[in-house]
Amino acid sequence: MEIIKANTTDLVTVENLIDLGKEKMRESGNMRQWEPGYPSHEQLLTDILKGHSYIVVDDGKPVATFAFIPGPDDTYRNIDGRWLNDEPYCVIHRIASAPGARGVFKRILDYCSRQTANIRIDTHADNQIMQHLLLGAGFQYCGIIEIPDHGVRLAYQMKCNRGV
Repeated sequence: MEIIKANTTDLVTVENLIDLGKEKMRESGNMRQWEPGYPSHEQLLTDILKGHSYIVVDDGKPVATFAFIPGPDDTYRNIDGRWLNDEPYCVIHRIASAPGARGVFKRILDYCSRQTANIRIDTHADNQIMQHLLLGAGFQYCGIIEIPDHGVRLAYQMKCNRGV
């Protein structure tokens, strides 16, 4: 598996992967995360234009997408809980994968942990699969954040051994 930075010609691929990820969430009982229209076309294009959008490719086929964004992130400013530290961090947002894709989260985490000493991420309370993956990968639950117009999310942080 390789990770490539998305460019504007990849926007349709990113959108398709997001749609596949939404289908997987719904099939697993996560009915309320990523409501219709989220993430928007504009948000995904902005991620690409800022150099924050990535595609995971397996045997030449795109199997997942995610955004990896340097902090600070305004939605993480206020937390009902406590972050592990106040050091610089990056955030992983909008992870989505195609059905049958295996090992994607581990590959994304391996890539991201080489870029930073701290990673923060959040997920919906209904996203049991992501919560399991996060805790299994070594993330620590830190508390609850609120995302304007999208409700509350469970927030996690991991200190990376290989960060800068």
